[in-house]
Amino acid sequence: MINSILRLAIERRILFLSALVLIIASGLWSYQQLPIDAVPDITNVQVQINTAAPGYSPQEAEQRITYPVETALAGLPKLAYTRSLSRYGLSQVTVVFEEGTDIYFARNLINTKLSGIQSALPEGIEPEMGPISTGLGEIFMYTVQALPDAEKITGTHYDATALREIQDWIIKPQLAQVKGVVEVNSIGGYNKQYHITPDIQSMLHFRIAMEDIVLALKNNNRNQGAGYIEKNGQQLLVRSPGQLTTITEIENVIVTSQDSVPVKISDIASVAIGKELRTGAATQDGVETVLGTTMMLIGENSREVAKNVALKLEQIQTSLPRGVVATPVYDRTSLVDKAMKTVSKNLLEGALLVILILFMLLGNLRAAIITAAVIPITMLMTVTGMVKTGVSANLMSLGALDFGLIVDGTVIIVENSVRRLAYAQRSGILDLRERLNTVYEAASEVIRPSLFGVAIITVVYIPIFSLTGVEGKMFHPMAATVVMALIAAMILSLTIVPAAVAVFLKGNIKEKESFAIQGAKSIYKPMLMLAMKARWLVLVCAGGFVICATWIAITLGSEFVPQLDEGDIALHAIRIPGTSLSQSVEMQELLEKRIKSFPEVDKLFARIGTAEVATDPMPPNVADNFVILKPRNEWPEPEKTKQQLINELEESLTQVPGNNYEFTQPIQMRFNELISGVRADLGIKVFGDDLTQLVLTGNEIMSVLKETDGASDVRVEQVTGLPTLSVIPKRTELSRYGLNVTDLQEWVASAIGGESAGILYEGDRRFELVVRLPESTRSDPDQLSELPVLLKNGDYVPLSEIANLEVSPAPAQISRENGKRRIVVTANVRGRDLGGFVEEVKGNIAANVNIPAGYWLDFGGTFEQLESATKRLSIVVPVTLIIILSLLVMAFGSLKDALIIFSGVPLALTGGVFALAIRGMPMSISAGIGFIALSGVAVLNGLVMLAFIRNLWHEKKDLAGAIIEGAVIRLRPVLMTALVASLGFVPMALNTGTGAEVQRPLATVVIGGIISSTLLTLFVLPVLYHWLHGRSRSVKV
Repeated sequence: MINSILRLAIERRILFLSALVLIIASGLWSYQQLPIDAVPDITNVQVQINTAAPGYSPQEAEQRITYPVETALAGLPKLAYTRSLSRYGLSQVTVVFEEGTDIYFARNLINTKLSGIQSALPEGIEPEMGPISTGLGEIFMYTVQALPDAEKITGTHYDATALREIQDWIIKPQLAQVKGVVEVNSIGGYNKQYHITPDIQSMLHFRIAMEDIVLALKNNNRNQGAGYIEKNGQQLLVRSPGQLTTITEIENVIVTSQDSVPVKISDIASVAIGKELRTGAATQDGVETVLGTTMMLIGENSREVAKNVALKLEQIQTSLPRGVVATPVYDRTSLVDKAMKTVSKNLLEGALLVILILFMLLGNLRAAIITAAVIPITMLMTVTGMVKTGVSANLMSLGALDFGLIVDGTVIIVENSVRRLAYAQRSGILDLRERLNTVYEAASEVIRPSLFGVAIITVVYIPIFSLTGVEGKMFHPMAATVVMALIAAMILSLTIVPAAVAVFLKGNIKEKESFAIQGAKSIYKPMLMLAMKARWLVLVCAGGFVICATWIAITLGSEFVPQLDEGDIALHAIRIPGTSLSQSVEMQELLEKRIKSFPEVDKLFARIGTAEVATDPMPPNVADNFVILKPRNEWPEPEKTKQQLINELEESLTQVPGNNYEFTQPIQMRFNELISGVRADLGIKVFGDDLTQLVLTGNEIMSVLKETDGASDVRVEQVTGLPTLSVIPKRTELSRYGLNVTDLQEWVASAIGGESAGILYEGDRRFELVVRLPESTRSDPDQLSELPVLLKNGDYVPLSEIANLEVSPAPAQISRENGKRRIVVTANVRGRDLGGFVEEVKGNIAANVNIPAGYWLDFGGTFEQLESATKRLSIVVPVTLIIILSLLVMAFGSLKDALIIFSGVPLALTGGVFALAIRGMPMSISAGIGFIALSGVAVLNGLVMLAFIRNLWHEKKDLAGAIIEGAVIRLRPVLMTALVASLGFVPMALNTGTGAEVQRPLATVVIGGIISSTLLTLFVLPVLYHWLHGRSRSVKV
């Protein structure tokens, strides 16, 4: 069949070459549709369920909301696990499904379950699902600020409330219309409210309770329709407007009347625009601001969406009040562009190096052009495949593409065709039929081993498809892209390349060996003869190298993936539990001024606490700082590394009191948290029932971690120490005054927390009416204890008479996983490999920490993915090697020959291990992909050489002569395939651009491995073949 396709391609060469127009057109069109991102989206299939529970303590939120929701979701189809977080006023349950589950199917299942448990939840509590987004969803952030001279129509300056109103009612609705935007999340400023603040003395004088004011406002704030009437043929709608629209109208609402004299709101309370009891704030460069975060719909093209959002924000600027500006502070497009610049640079430089080698070594310009043309055509076919299979262009998907590997098959065919045509023309120029036959014979001579070799390289990528979860999402695009490129190259080498050789290699063909090849052959032949004489020395040296490399590989250490340098810094600032939001803002402003003093910092903004949509809930004492750095050429010392800058920042910030810090990166921070609920490289989860015991065990583990070399940012999850003012009822006294516990609790809730009394509309804007005690009263515990509580008979009693006011610590948050309470000890790892660090930590914990009965540990964070990937690959890789061996047996019909070629795999891996050791890199999954690719390259070279030697032996019946002659003849293609494959990775190995650190281990392994693999193919393989077949008298067919 292969020969038939070859014959057809050469006979119908013009038709086959015409197909290139279709391939190129399809590729160019697909390129326009290709989604582009910095990294693959590795977020698991998850749905967040957020429930606002105003006034609920963490324990109450857990008992009344989190537990019923978790219980209801247990047993859902394709459910992997659940984890939850209960904080003051918030319950969040994260439901993680098995990979491959449709997100909309999952949300429908959850929606059905939530509808069924509504009656089991407290009144007024409504769980809501989070936006349909992922860990890469936060693609664009902007701040809303007023210039110093900006004034409102009233002549006053814009405050935080006015800026938040502009964000919520002007900017947000317009950005929400951008295609691909699923949510615009706001944090900072204050939601505008109309506050009715009662005067205690006036209320006592008129014997009016808080609920009387709320009821009066609700009864005097509505419009009512009454159908219509007809008069003189005209239809008149009947309306009864009574909705409140201004502060004056609110003040004129009548609460009650005494002695026929109406008592208005203005008689007992003041009415003004006030501030909500907010849960989050935002700052920029040391000044409080309003921050908007644009979240992308799952599956959209982040680069396109971010660009469209930026464009829309520019247009929105014209609709903002004079002096108010919306400024972009974080744009994913810049990271994507920098990452794509790195990839493009690698691919372009790699392609140029490959083409240069082809021109130098092929010795024929037309042959070199044919081979080089395969690179862009293969790339266009790959892009078409990526679009059809939904693979985005990113650092990972394009990170393993090597144009050297892609043209390997073509090099073998073209080189043999040039050699055969030059040999055939010694007696004169060939006519058309002779030339076509020569091209056919040359191609068919090497097409089988060439196709087998490419097929084997393709097969070795199969283990990557076996990876699941996070590691699968990260590396599947890489494997898919390489396989598509190799298949495209295989198709071209079987069809277009022979057709192009038949058309363009005509006339007088001369095989001009370059000086480099001539010199290499003159050195290689005597060295090979010497190696065959001293075969035991060669084999012992090869074995020694393998043993040495095995020992080095064990000591290299391991990590999941080298961390992508995003170019910016995310700084997690943590204060003591119970720090108020206003105090956090003050501390944040001091912190930002210190950070902004560094000349490398361009801008800085932060989120404190929880945003409007609680996708990333944090308590008020925690802030996420985003430090955007200037371009490296604008730094005072451009040679300074980012790690040096982080060290300097850390040293400087330790002088700012009241803060602990964790340094990470924006995307990395969200990925770590969304994937495993842990914002760090390693999270040690302690499971159990009692929070106190969990904290004790967690602190012991933290002590062990701190003493382990390489540990940084070590901390225990803050679950205790939240100061709580408890109003504890005196039940006997309550009963004596005709009250019960509910009466007291409702009074405390409305007086201190405030009670909603309806909505006031301003056009399409809507603002809440809130009845609440004056700030000076409600924030002073001493005054609160003396507050008069109105009794049912009109008298009153001080609050201290019927309740005790106590300040005591309480749980700050309660975390659960799969229905069990847990606490997490987190640490980042610096200056050493993650795998070795975790192994040492496990040993130290086992030796020094006593885990009580009923409590257990689990290790999470990025280590979890490393462990999972390692386990799966340890099973699948051996299976793949067996498949490769089977293919070799099929190719040669001889187990002995197959084993000879297969022996190249460990020797190829040897070079990769040495290369990693020389560059000081640990073993990682990226490096593992390089080793997988290497095993294919090693087999390809051996396959081609051995097939040629075998044919010569069959013809000449002289084994030693066939080995030497065959090896010398195949020196050029072996060197060419080795050079193009390794040089294609050189730019990737040396690049320092954004994202280069992810690709560097892979390129390092391949280059080192190809060097050792080439030495194997040129020396060890011929020696092995001669030794094992030395006693044979004939070729086994």
